[in-house]
Amino acid sequence: MLRRTPLYEAHLKLKAKLVDFGGWEMPLHYGSQIEEHHSVRRDAGMFDVSHMLAIDIQGDQSRPYLLGLLANNVERLAEPGEALYSCMLNEQGGVIDDLIVYRMASGTYRLVVNAGTAEKDLEWLALQRDRSAPDVDIVARRDLSMIAVQGPNARTKLWRAEPGTESASHQIPPFCATTCGDWLIARTGYTGEDGFEVTLPSADATGLWDALLAQGVAPAGLGARDTLRLEAGMNLYGQDMDETVTPMESGLAWTVDLASSRNFIGKQAVAGSVPGRKLMGLVLRERGVLRAHQKVQTPLGDGETTSGTFSPTLGLSIALARLPVGVDYGEDVRVAVRGRDLSARTVKYPFVRHGKSLIDDQLD
Repeated sequence: MLRRTPLYEAHLKLKAKLVDFGGWEMPLHYGSQIEEHHSVRRDAGMFDVSHMLAIDIQGDQSRPYLLGLLANNVERLAEPGEALYSCMLNEQGGVIDDLIVYRMASGTYRLVVNAGTAEKDLEWLALQRDRSAPDVDIVARRDLSMIAVQGPNARTKLWRAEPGTESASHQIPPFCATTCGDWLIARTGYTGEDGFEVTLPSADATGLWDALLAQGVAPAGLGARDTLRLEAGMNLYGQDMDETVTPMESGLAWTVDLASSRNFIGKQAVAGSVPGRKLMGLVLRERGVLRAHQKVQTPLGDGETTSGTFSPTLGLSIALARLPVGVDYGEDVRVAVRGRDLSARTVKYPFVRHGKSLIDDQLD
């Protein structure tokens, strides 16, 4: 049986099209995926992301435990409220999951992991805890829900919906968080727009959702979330990365701390590797739609798209693709689309930021 978030009844009330997403019954859209996409780019939209799992890491050994566990360096989290994006690697340097870690208070950190990998992640966390830091407590916060409010007017509309949140969150810098009672309000997101991800007790989720709806925040589903994140050049676990590829092959070398002397799981494999592929952006130059797992022909050999879609903001089809190292930006390649080899241009991603195209000068 599919799992449901505490907002399931709210989705039914809004006549959402529900689909199976990693074992969860989640809204794909509420009528028009394109309109939901534009609402986030132009005004404000909200997503139920309660299927993602918050995991609290507690105890005096939490910091050294995470220093050995994550490829990015939690020493960078100098103050409570600061956040860090990181991959969690296996011994071969493959990506077990990508996540955000928040420093909550002295000795306490919160990880937010993907829904489809949550149980695997918990097993891995426990295994590494038992090996290196047996006094660390790992607490899966299944009592919490999460609502992402994203778009140029998202913060203002949250403050109108819940006036008590403004004084707590008005000065939060990007990629930081604050608490407001038992809510965690983080200035993070998966859309390339400003906004908040609010983690709160599940009993409060419907009240916040309805209050945001009353302020004109558009509900948005998984479909719009995917087109928004791809325009923003953000990886999707299971498509753009997984346990068979390293962060260096997934455009995530910037998240791997090889400068410090600390050791972490997968460091030796990643540091000693010479990637033969890299993740690049593609824009289709002909009529068609790019999708995942399409063959890409380049002068240096074949590659493959990892994610692809029609971009509502650009009016073009775009993709991320893993291509041979040596392929440069601005090159024309061929992509196999429904039995035809179509022309595409390699570009630097992200494709869109804050509602504006970043690739116009790469298509001349």
